[in-house]
Amino acid sequence: MLAGKGFKSVFNVSGGIKAWQAKTAIGHQDLGMDLFSGKEEPLDVLKVAYSLEQGLCEFYNTMEKQAKKKQVKDLFGKLSEIEVKHQLSIYKAYNEISAEKVSKDKFETMVEAKALEGGMTTKEYLDLFKPDLDSEIEVISLAMSIEAQALDLYQRVALKIENKESKAIVNKIANEEKVHLASLGKLMDAL
Repeated sequence: MLAGKGFKSVFNVSGGIKAWQAKTAIGHQDLGMDLFSGKEEPLDVLKVAYSLEQGLCEFYNTMEKQAKKKQVKDLFGKLSEIEVKHQLSIYKAYNEISAEKVSKDKFETMVEAKALEGGMTTKEYLDLFKPDLDSEIEVISLAMSIEAQALDLYQRVALKIENKESKAIVNKIANEEKVHLASLGKLMDAL
């Protein structure tokens, strides 16, 4: 099952799920699912995905202003730039499939920011993880947690969505989240 979802290395945990001792996903099973009804058309999926990226970008911008250490400020700035690229990718995908091309400004007025990627608000993430915002490692760990939650959310949404085109878009976004996680891992390794 996992190999079919693009995972390269799959390990069998002796003793099953009850033997698992490492970190697990946080939140209840329906976390973030309220953002999707399951009946969305492809354009609607892209608008919600854009709003999640927008929320995370704004979060990183806020954290950049609050951070005291230059390295951490710079890191939040870099993470924010990455989210802007994700937003641009989603905006371009919207215009590729939309009957009517819209400007980026017009598109942003159509998007309603509800939560960060992963389905929680900024305050909920900070309250849950309580990161040391002066530590580059903790900042990247927080970003990885948010991206992992987003990957989990998109995979759950893909199971719920009925429209085949919408499902394909959600799966593509989920695969992009895997790439985002790998990029953050490389960033962590570079520290």
